[in-house]
Amino acid sequence: MTGVRQTRGLSQKGFELVNGLPFVASDQAVHDLLEAHTVAEAQNLQRWLGLVRRARGHFVGRLLAIDPHRLRSYSQRQTPRYRGDDTSKPFKTAQTFFCLDADSHQPVCFTSASSAVSVTQASPSLLALAEAILGPQPGQTLVVADTEHYTAQFVDHVAAETPFDLLVPMPHSQPIDRQMRAVPPETFTPRWAGLATARQPYRLKNSTGGPYWQLIQRTGETPETHEFTGFLGTADRDELDDLTREYPQRWHVEEFFNAHQALGWQRAGTLNQNIRYGHMTLALVAQAALHQLRSRLGEPYGSWDAEHLAKGLFRALDGDLRVSHDTLLVTYYNAPDADPLRASFEHLPERLAAEGVDPRIPWLYDFKLDFRFK
Repeated sequence: MTGVRQTRGLSQKGFELVNGLPFVASDQAVHDLLEAHTVAEAQNLQRWLGLVRRARGHFVGRLLAIDPHRLRSYSQRQTPRYRGDDTSKPFKTAQTFFCLDADSHQPVCFTSASSAVSVTQASPSLLALAEAILGPQPGQTLVVADTEHYTAQFVDHVAAETPFDLLVPMPHSQPIDRQMRAVPPETFTPRWAGLATARQPYRLKNSTGGPYWQLIQRTGETPETHEFTGFLGTADRDELDDLTREYPQRWHVEEFFNAHQALGWQRAGTLNQNIRYGHMTLALVAQAALHQLRSRLGEPYGSWDAEHLAKGLFRALDGDLRVSHDTLLVTYYNAPDADPLRASFEHLPERLAAEGVDPRIPWLYDFKLDFRFK
């Protein structure tokens, strides 16, 4: 939440009791809490969260999308600037590198770094964390990346030291374009009108591994209209499937940022890495909880972004809280679309007990929690 009035109003809405606290934590209290923990502890929390989500079927683990996400930083430190395009003014950033399951659109893990760290330096640790969570067999999982990952050092690392296959686009440069145009026409396989593909061994410059595979997509019907797009793969895979079905799913990572970055991946107030890791890892926990809530409630909640869900559901509820024996009873009045809420949360202690879950909540002093919608 932003704004002094909104923040102060939280303490008058019972928000602190929902968190099991007699107060709403201040920014300084949260800062001190995160300062007391290390980067390794935050990464370990990500790993355990990922293992729980994997056991619950939140990840398919067949296709992963990796992408750098540069958050605008308001740190007072001197840092390298980043400019997203040729017209915008360079700004300070705190770099975050995300790994997303492209089939389920759920985040697997992330790593963070200062703006001085390159994609090539940061990506190996991201894939190592994803490997610890997913435990894939060699050739089981394809990783799709963007042009920033097209470096010999990173491609060699993925091929030699990870179980993942990698697919990355080649830069649109004149030497690569000339090389693709020189490929004999009979090498291409026509797929449908205006599209032909080719696959051939490829030796990456400055690479110590390989050879790898170049996947070429040719569009246009006549030689005068031909346009070429190249991709580099570390494994011999079907190029039509990878180029037309798998790689386009990489854009789900951008959709994820647009829908969920308001949880804590939108801006960075500090460059202290342990605090950034702790903050964003807790946001990862919140996103996992919200995903389960969305799955339980269904539409329209499932398609709302984080900000819409906060305004349209959590902050739109009006009610009261009372104690009944050993149960905290929350009553909501005139809740929007109350039927799915009622079906999921009324008689909650009995529902939990039927599933073999202890309904007592330790951080609410072992009280049970139940809901009514009127």
